[in-house]
Amino acid sequence: MHPTIPFDDFLKLDLRVGTITAAESHPNADKLIILHVDLGNEQRQIVAGLKGYYEPAELVGQQIVLVTNLAPRSMRGIESQGMLLAACTPDRSQVVVLTPQKPVPPGTPVS
Repeated sequence: MHPTIPFDDFLKLDLRVGTITAAESHPNADKLIILHVDLGNEQRQIVAGLKGYYEPAELVGQQIVLVTNLAPRSMRGIESQGMLLAACTPDRSQVVVLTPQKPVPPGTPVS
């Protein structure tokens, strides 16, 4: 478990729903997939460790929950402009991308 944080720290996160418009395997990594995500008013590129759990093609069209206000980070030479949320078993035998129960417009805030 992680330490308890004040509610104000949680409010610093900008969580939004995005729609994956394209996905491809990272050219320089065995476990990474590059996702192109529509956030309504902008497009983002997200790099995620989903290979082995998902094929890139099956992710296209899915809606995901993203942390959109993280500083960009280079992952094996490709910039990631956010982080998707996923559930992961302790032994990493399963990784499940979190999705809204019903479709919502891209960019919809999550709270």
